[in-house]
Amino acid sequence: MKPTELATFLDQLVSRQIKISTMIWGPPGIGKSSIVAQTATAHNIGFIDVRLSQLAPTDLRGLPVAENGLSRWYPPEFLPQSGHGILFLDEINLAPPTMQGMAQQLILDRRVGSYVVPEGWFIWAAGNRKEDRAIVFDMPAPLANRFIHLEVETDLDSFKHYALAQKWHEHVIAFVLFRAPLLHKFEPQQPAWPSPRTWEMASRLHRAGLSVAPAIGNAAATEFNTFVRMLADVPDVEQIMGGVGAKLVFPAEPSLRYALIVALVARMSTVDHAFHSFKWLTQSAAPEWVQMFAIDMLQLMRTDRKRMRQLQHRIANDVQLADWMDEYQHMIESAANSVPEVTPTINAEADRSADKISAL
Repeated sequence: MKPTELATFLDQLVSRQIKISTMIWGPPGIGKSSIVAQTATAHNIGFIDVRLSQLAPTDLRGLPVAENGLSRWYPPEFLPQSGHGILFLDEINLAPPTMQGMAQQLILDRRVGSYVVPEGWFIWAAGNRKEDRAIVFDMPAPLANRFIHLEVETDLDSFKHYALAQKWHEHVIAFVLFRAPLLHKFEPQQPAWPSPRTWEMASRLHRAGLSVAPAIGNAAATEFNTFVRMLADVPDVEQIMGGVGAKLVFPAEPSLRYALIVALVARMSTVDHAFHSFKWLTQSAAPEWVQMFAIDMLQLMRTDRKRMRQLQHRIANDVQLADWMDEYQHMIESAANSVPEVTPTINAEADRSADKISAL
C-alpha cells in the first residue's frame, strides 16, 4: 500500500479502537516510523518507540527482586503504565530470536512476566524485508501469526503532498518529481543514498546552503546540483503570482516545468497567488500541467474552507477561466478524485463553473 493508505488504515484502527497487533513491512527510509508517530499525534495519544535490537531479555522483562522469599520482576520504566497510546516495536526483526521470543508474549498476551500492557494501548511493530538487503532475522512463524501484516511501498504522490505540507525546499521537491527513480534508490555499498527520509535531510541542508551529498550520496547530489543550476531559466514566480506575468513563457524543458509548478504551489500564501497562478497556467501551459498544479494547490488548501470558497468565487466570476473549466471539466473531475478530502460547496448564487470547482 501507499504511505497515504497506510496512514488511513492506522487512523481507522485507532478511531475504531481495533487493538489488533499490527506489523508494518517496507524498505528503510520510507517513513514507516514517522507515519505511526503522526497517527499518535493526530489522535492526541501517547507514543513509545521501543527498539528491541538494543535490549537484552531482562531489559524488557525487568529485573528480579526478592520479596518474601520469592522473585518479583520489576518492569522497565519505558513501558506504558496507564492512559492511551501506541507501543511501537520498531525494527523488530533486527532483534535476535531471543528478543523476538520475549516480544511474542508481549504481543500475544499483552504482558511480560508480571507486567500487563494497559487496556488503552495499541501494540504495533515495523521492520524491513530481506529483499531490502537489510540485516534482519527471520520472524518466527508463531510470532508472525500474531500480527496483521501491512506492506508499504514508496509513492511519489504521497511524497509530494507530504513534502509540500511540511514546506520542504521547493528545489528538492521539484527534482524528485523530475527524477522519480531517485525517490528511493537503495545503495547497499554506500553509507548515504536517496530515500524519503534522506531527502528530508537534504531539504534542510540545501536550505542552509550546505551540500546535500552527505544525505543522499554523491551520485544523486551531482544530478541535484546540475538541476539547481538550470533553475535560473525558470520564469519569475513572483510576477506570475502577482498577476503581472502575461509576457512570461511556460518553459519547454520538462525539468523547468516541474520546478515552476512546485514553486508556484510552495510559495502560494494567498488566494490571489492561487488565482493568478491558476489563470496564468490555463493561458500558458498544456492542460496536464494545469491539472498538476490544481491537484497540489487543492491538497494544500483543502483544510482552509474560507480560502477555498474565495478561490471558487474568483474563478466563477472570471469569464476566461469559466470557459476553460467548461472545456476541461473531465480533467477537473480527475483532479477532484486525487484530493482525499472534499471541500464544502459554495453559495447558491455562484454559477455552474463554480459548482465544478466546488466538487474539488
